[in-house]
Amino acid sequence: MAYLEASVIDHGAVARPTGRTLCSPAKSNLSDFGGKSTAYETHAVVYYEGDPAKRLYELVRGSIMLYKLLPDGRRQVVEVLRPGDIFGLASTDENDCTAETLTSSIVQEIDLRQVERSQELQSILTKSLTSQMHVLHEHAVLLGRKSAVERVASFLMHLVPDRGGLGCAGPEDEENDGFDLQLHMTRQEIADYLGLTIETVSRVVSDLKRRGVIRVDKADKIHLNKVCSLCQMTGIH
Repeated sequence: MAYLEASVIDHGAVARPTGRTLCSPAKSNLSDFGGKSTAYETHAVVYYEGDPAKRLYELVRGSIMLYKLLPDGRRQVVEVLRPGDIFGLASTDENDCTAETLTSSIVQEIDLRQVERSQELQSILTKSLTSQMHVLHEHAVLLGRKSAVERVASFLMHLVPDRGGLGCAGPEDEENDGFDLQLHMTRQEIADYLGLTIETVSRVVSDLKRRGVIRVDKADKIHLNKVCSLCQMTGIH
């Protein structure tokens, strides 16, 4: 499957979860409260927008995107989750977005009624939501103020652990500041996350290649030639 240069994916044929109940593969906050672990295949839907909001979820392994659909079919990816993120909390009785896996994933889930009965679980949820609120604020700035180049650069920097943002210590070796990225989102998904068109994402990627900032080794693999050079293009400096 090609992820940036030429990507085709059938979003109409959505895989369903396997339904297997597994032993917890890793330490998870929700597992401490009796959460059930379920495996999902790539591009499986955990829940749809409008489904009854009855459970709280935690991503244990893999990657999940949360998105909303407009009446005309346009999609906005509102968040890309990573292991440890908690999701599924809605302000009404219905889920306000769709949760779909980007890779094969393992998810812990727990009944929302258990959250209401446990102060400890509520404390864990509060800390998680505070962290995710910061991420959503950054995404709002990206969508509202950043240029196309700044959006793509910010997206790629988000995939580099412990680099970028306030307090970044910079590279340990300025002469060897490269980094290999493995992408798990299609061109369309990246465009929907950044509020851009597929054509704009491809044009920016081609421009970054021409300027020597990145190297596209494979359709789903990008090498950052110098992380600091890309970071300086995110609009945070």
